[in-house]
Amino acid sequence: QVQLVESGGGSVQAGGSLRLSCVVSGYTYSSNSMGWFRQAPGKEREGVAAIDSDGSTSYADSVKGRFTFSKDNAKNTLYLQMNSLKPEDTAMYYCAADLGAYGSSWYVRRPVDFAFWGQGTQVTVSS
Repeated sequence: QVQLVESGGGSVQAGGSLRLSCVVSGYTYSSNSMGWFRQAPGKEREGVAAIDSDGSTSYADSVKGRFTFSKDNAKNTLYLQMNSLKPEDTAMYYCAADLGAYGSSWYVRRPVDFAFWGQGTQVTVSS
């Protein structure tokens, strides 16, 4: 059974930083595709970042240069370092995984194709 557990969300002022973590279990961690998406109330799911099994990473244009996605294979943990946060980054953030291998840019464009995701962690950015 695949389990993803996020943590690290919170409330910050614009310009601040947060680091989200996601511990993954029951999944072939080092292969296939993994990523982060977010969803604000009343809005569609939005892909944030994704990584291929070969380590290639893609980002949404809205977060490029501000967010960094990394993973620690030894700890089965994903990280999303978020800097220069903006009020429009406010959302519930989910880490996600899929057994497919369509490429990281695919999952950023189509986060609905992730088969597994966690319970989410709330990020609130005030102006």
